[in-house]
Amino acid sequence: MNMPYTPGSQRGATLIAGLIMLAVIMLTVTTAFTLSSTNVKAVGNMQFRNEAVAAANKAIEQVISSPFTNSPAAEEINVDLNNDGNTDYVVQITRPTCVRASQLTNTNQRRSSLTLRGLSGGMAYYNTMWEIEAVVNDAISGTAVRVHQGVRVVLDQTKLNEVCA
Repeated sequence: MNMPYTPGSQRGATLIAGLIMLAVIMLTVTTAFTLSSTNVKAVGNMQFRNEAVAAANKAIEQVISSPFTNSPAAEEINVDLNNDGNTDYVVQITRPTCVRASQLTNTNQRRSSLTLRGLSGGMAYYNTMWEIEAVVNDAISGTAVRVHQGVRVVLDQTKLNEVCA
């Protein structure tokens, strides 16, 4: 049996429940959007950081592969990570520092170290430990990275006195 419609019997409960549900859904969507944009920013920051570390490592490898012990000096190296012809990062290399030196003797002499560099007997040779530091500051992304690398170099007595005082 159908009840006849009377205007005073409905009080708008459905409208209020609908508005509350609409507000809850809107808050859920807003929260999801905020969380996803925060995650995108975090991933982007990690990507910039990883690229800056890769640029610093590439610059350090370039220094290590050069005869840097001839005249250690600070330098600035432009790094193109994606090989598109444009500089992606500028890496500041601090002056390589000789940290310590120990003389090679017959007991601790590594044949490979001497033969690879073409060194011969009759001279005193030294294992030297060098610290190389690379700093990347990217103004566009705000990335700042500092990478330290140690490297061992065999030097003769003359070169040791010149650069490892």
